[in-house]
Amino acid sequence: MLMNKVAEVNKWIGTILVLSGILLTNLNYYPLNIFLHGSGVIFWSVSGYLLRDKAILTNFGFQIPIFAFGIINFFLTS
Repeated sequence: MLMNKVAEVNKWIGTILVLSGILLTNLNYYPLNIFLHGSGVIFWSVSGYLLRDKAILTNFGFQIPIFAFGIINFFLTS
């Protein structure tokens, strides 16, 4: 029961962060967009793990390295 509540809170935090990252991408606020969106992806991945939801883990788990490459690229090129 507690894990489900934690996962539910994580999903809402992740949703806010992902949507904020998408908004900032459309407003061209780089690199803040990848930091927020990437953080949201981590929250969603944790929720998927806690709920043992393979679809969520697949979707957001594969996004983690993509955002990691974006963050690394930012620091290497700035």
